[in-house]
Amino acid sequence: MKRIATDIPEVILIEPRVFGDERGFFYESWNKRSLAEIGIDADFVQDNHSRSQRNVLRGLHYQVERPQGKLVRVTEGEVYDIAVDLRRSSPTFGRWVGFTLSATDKRMAWIPPGFAHGFCVTSDWAEFLYKTTDYWSPAHERTLLWNDPKLGIPWPLNGEPVLAAKDRAGTPFADSETYP
Repeated sequence: MKRIATDIPEVILIEPRVFGDERGFFYESWNKRSLAEIGIDADFVQDNHSRSQRNVLRGLHYQVERPQGKLVRVTEGEVYDIAVDLRRSSPTFGRWVGFTLSATDKRMAWIPPGFAHGFCVTSDWAEFLYKTTDYWSPAHERTLLWNDPKLGIPWPLNGEPVLAAKDRAGTPFADSETYP
């Protein structure tokens, strides 16, 4: 696996070695040893899988008290993926990084604990899979407002986003719960 730096050093793009021929392709989407070699030493406890249509925007989600690291990837379609640094002690506190993930390039991303995370679907449909380092905890789940002007995220939407009620009612960054 190849490590690709982002503007926030702890958020890492990962390019797997893909082996392809006339039959199709093969790659390791998770290998604990290979991830440790590129600086990601995480124990995963849960896998999640979503399918969404174009313009669905999910996020920006995080958990207080039980923060989750996420290893994310797309197996069908394409998304624009975002991570927002919510660690007050970080030099990148309040900054975000965004990138495209697609089934075509098979890149993955590591979103460490202490970040809000979200994505919007830029293809007709997308299937999004991710591993988490802690279990979902509804009592600790929080949503950062996806369109907060303070963040200024230029979501690549074609019209209005399709949002869940909790995403529509997200908390502005200035009022959000953050990490030490």
